[in-house]
Amino acid sequence: MRLGFILREAAKGLRQNVVMVVSVVLVTFVSLTFIGASVLLQLQINQMKGYWYDRMEVAVYLCDDNSSSPNCEGESVTDEERDNIRAMIESEQMAPYVKEYAYESKEQAFKNFQDQFKNSEIVDQVTAAELPESFRIALQDPEKYPIIQEAFSTVDGVDTVLDQHELLEKIFQVVRVASAAAAIVAIVMIACAVLLTGTTIQLSAMHRRLETTIMRLVGASKATIQLPFVIEGVIASVIGAILATGTLWLLMKFLVQDKLAAGNADIAFISTGEVWLVAPGLLILGIVLATISSVITLKRYLKV
Repeated sequence: MRLGFILREAAKGLRQNVVMVVSVVLVTFVSLTFIGASVLLQLQINQMKGYWYDRMEVAVYLCDDNSSSPNCEGESVTDEERDNIRAMIESEQMAPYVKEYAYESKEQAFKNFQDQFKNSEIVDQVTAAELPESFRIALQDPEKYPIIQEAFSTVDGVDTVLDQHELLEKIFQVVRVASAAAAIVAIVMIACAVLLTGTTIQLSAMHRRLETTIMRLVGASKATIQLPFVIEGVIASVIGAILATGTLWLLMKFLVQDKLAAGNADIAFISTGEVWLVAPGLLILGIVLATISSVITLKRYLKV
C-alpha cells in the first residue's frame, strides 16, 4: 500500500468536491460545538456544586408574630424556646451532622437583606420587624439535610426549616435543561453531518468510478481503493472539530472569563483549560463519525 498515492487521491477528491466538503466541515463544526457546549455546561454545574455546596446552609427560621406555622400559634419565639433550639443544635445527637452554626437576629437579617438588595426597589419596602430571626447551620454532609429538617421542624418556636441547597438545585435544573437542549440539537446536527459526509463520499466515488475500476483490475487492494475516500471525510471532520474547539475557547475566554467571571467574583466559573479537556473527545468523535459514515457508504456505492 503506497501512502503517497493514497494521500494524493484523497487530495484530488477534496479539490473535486470543494462545496460538499465545506458543507461537511460546517455541519460537523456546528454539531461538535453544541456537543462541546453541552459538556462544558455540565462541567460548570459540577464546578458550582462543589463550590456552593460547601457554602450553603440550613436556615432554621424562628417564630414571630406573622408566623402561620402550627408550632408558633401566631406568637414570637420565647427566650426559653430559643435556648432550647440552640441546645439541640449543640447537642451530641446533632454533632455528627452540624459543622458549625450561627444565630441571626432580626436586626442582622435586616442588615444582610439591605446589603443583598441594595440595588433593588424592594429594599425600602421591608422593615426589620418583618424578617424572622434564625439559626444558620452548616452541615458536615449536605445530603443529611432531611435529618435536620425532621429534628427541628416540629420543635416549639420553629417556623420553618429551609435547605438552601434545594434553592440552588432549582438553578442547576435550569442549566441542566439548557445542557440537554444543546445535546439534543447536537445529536440532530451529528445525524446531518453523518448523512452529508456519506453523500459527499458517494458523489466522490461516483465521479471516480472509472479510476477505481481500473485500480481493481490492476490488482489494487480494497483498502488502497477505499482509504482515499475515508481520508477525505476524516479531514473534513477534523477541520470541523478544530473550528469547534476554537469557537468554544473564544466563548470561554471572552464571554465567561472576561465578562461573567469578572463581574461575578463570588461564582466559581470553569476556565479555558476545560476546553482543552473536551477538545480531544470532539476530535475523536469527529474522526469516528466520519470513518463510520465513509465505510458504510463505500460498501453500498463502491463495489470493489
